Parts: sequence; C-alpha cells; structure tokens
Amino acid sequence: MAKTENEKRRSSLFFRFHIDLPLLAGILTLMSLSMFVVYSAGGQNIDMVIRQSIRLGIGLGVMLVVAQISPFTFQKWAPHIFLVGLGLLLAVLLAGDVGKGAQRWLDLKVVKFQPSEIMKLSLPMMMAWFLSNYTLPPNSRNTIMAFIIIAIPTLLIARQPDLGTSILVASSGFFVLFLAGLRYRIILGLLGASIPFVYILWNYLMHGYQKQRVLTFLNPESDPLGSGYHIIQSKIAIGSGGIEGKGYLEGTQSQLEFLPERHTDFIFSVFSEEFGFVGVCLLLATYAFIIVRGMIIASRAQEAFTKLLGGSLILTFFVYLFVNIGMVSGLLPVVGVPLPLVSYGGSSIVTLMASFGMLMAISTNKRLLASN
Repeated sequence: MAKTENEKRRSSLFFRFHIDLPLLAGILTLMSLSMFVVYSAGGQNIDMVIRQSIRLGIGLGVMLVVAQISPFTFQKWAPHIFLVGLGLLLAVLLAGDVGKGAQRWLDLKVVKFQPSEIMKLSLPMMMAWFLSNYTLPPNSRNTIMAFIIIAIPTLLIARQPDLGTSILVASSGFFVLFLAGLRYRIILGLLGASIPFVYILWNYLMHGYQKQRVLTFLNPESDPLGSGYHIIQSKIAIGSGGIEGKGYLEGTQSQLEFLPERHTDFIFSVFSEEFGFVGVCLLLATYAFIIVRGMIIASRAQEAFTKLLGGSLILTFFVYLFVNIGMVSGLLPVVGVPLPLVSYGGSSIVTLMASFGMLMAISTNKRLLASN
C-alpha cells in the first residue's frame, strides 16, 4: 500500500529531527562563507578558521538540540528562564569580571559567559508568554507591564555597559509587543517621549566613550587618526570594492591591516572590498532568504505564543544585520554588533543558532499538528 504524503514527510530524516530544510540551507550558506571571509580577514590564519569552524559546529549542535524541544515547553518555562536571566545580570553587576572597561562576564570557574546573551532569548520568550495569556491587541495595563518587562533587563545590560546588546535585547522585546498589535497612537506617543529621553540618556546615562562614538559617527573626519579611524578605513574598504571587488585575498585595507577589528565587527567591510557590489547583493539575498523563511514560519504558527516568539526572533536577526552594516558603513554609531553567522566569535553564534532551533521547533510543531 502506497504511503500517504504525511507518512512520507514523517519518514523524512529532516522532519524526524525537526529540521526546516530551507532555513538550514540558508544558515549553512552563511557558515560556509564565514570560513572563507574569516581566513582572509584574519590574515590567512588557518588556526582562526579552525576555531571558527568549531564554534559554528557547536552552534549547529545547539540548534539541533533546541529544535527537539516542543514550543509548549518554551512557553511553560519562559518566566522561570527570564527570572534566572535577571538574577545572572544582577550577579554580573555585583561580582562580574571586568574587561576593557566593561563588566559583562560571569566567571563560574567551570565556564565563563555573558548572561546578556541568555536575555536575547529569554526576553522574547517572556514577552510572548505574558502577552499570549491575554486578549490581543494588549490593553493599556498590559502594554505598561510589557514595557516594564523590557526595561528591566535592558537597563541592567546598558549599565554594564553594553549598548549594542541592550539595543538587541530591547528590540527583541519590542518586536513581540509590535507583533501583538501595539496601537499606532502608542507608538507615536513613544516617539514623542523619546525626545526628552535622549536628553536624559546623553547627560546622565551614557559614558564618555559612548558619547564619543556618537560624535565620531556625526563627523568621523574630526579625529581621523583617533576615534574616527575605524569608520574612515571601513568606508574606504567598502567604496574601493567597486562593482566586482578586488578579488579574494586581494583587499588592501584588510591584508595590509589598515582596517581594525576586521575579522569581527568590520568583517562586512572586508567582504565588500574583496567581492564588491555584486558580492554584497548576493550576501544580502542570502540574509533576505533566511529572514523571509523565518517570517513564513512565524506567520504559519498556530498559537499566539509561537507566532509572537518566532516573529520576534527573526526580526531580531534582522536587527543584527541592519545595525552591523549601518555601523560599518557610517550610517549608525559603532556599538559592537557582529555580522550574524559570518563574524568571528562564539557567544553570539550560539545565541543565534539557539534562536534558529526555536524557529525550527515552531515550524515542525505546526506541521505535526497539521498532519494529525
């Protein structure tokens, strides 16, 4: 007797392991590209490529494990994970390791990590859990409570200080609220309220080096050999790539080491110089494919919690991309956000891959329900 379509899907290896094949294809494309670009940006250091491959492999393992967890388990444990994350953020402020003028790391002897990375996942989970318990769109009371939930971890992370991560965390929470149907008059009111908040932020909350980054963003040529050096060299690299680029391993800004942080935050500049406008378009098309696929998964989810969580995770991925490219292009201040799945690094890769694991769990859970 011939198998039905649902039986064929159930027998699929990818389906049984809760893997969304189109999303996986886009992720693997970026990971493969990361190897080549890190090799070039890292001064053709094969050891750096090996370390990056290990981190990407760990990220894939994390994604696979998270994909096996039911979204209903995420929903059940969301408030508990959020409270643990807040406790770890408080522990960082009280007893965290200080490095490069920032107190972001927690050393547990066995492992050293940034609790703020946990909050990139636990905040959208908490927001989706909270809002899905009520009628949508949220009323005024629930909206105020949601903003309080967002504000607490955001301010704790900004206090470390870590402006880039605080932006990503805040955006992940706000996206849940936006997808829940936040009223436009409230959005307009927030935009109006942001004007006096900018004054408070500048005069009372921002550190001196953060103010300097903003001033450098507005006029990088005011200090071309100091605070403006990164942006100036980055824009030279991007512009000199032209249409087709200078060729792989032929970028002068990176190979002659004019470009600082070229294997991490400014790796997009290296890519742009070597592969030019055509290469950048193909790279952005890959990112667009992943984002569109993520939005399709979120839109097809059958529960409010999974819709809100999935939409927030993929939109936060977009913010990673938007902030990094805007930063290295001189369109945004430098805030230390890596190019997702391409920049050399560890913690951000694991966090992103865990979020993709959640998306895959949402996708396969929806298909399982549909086939029953």
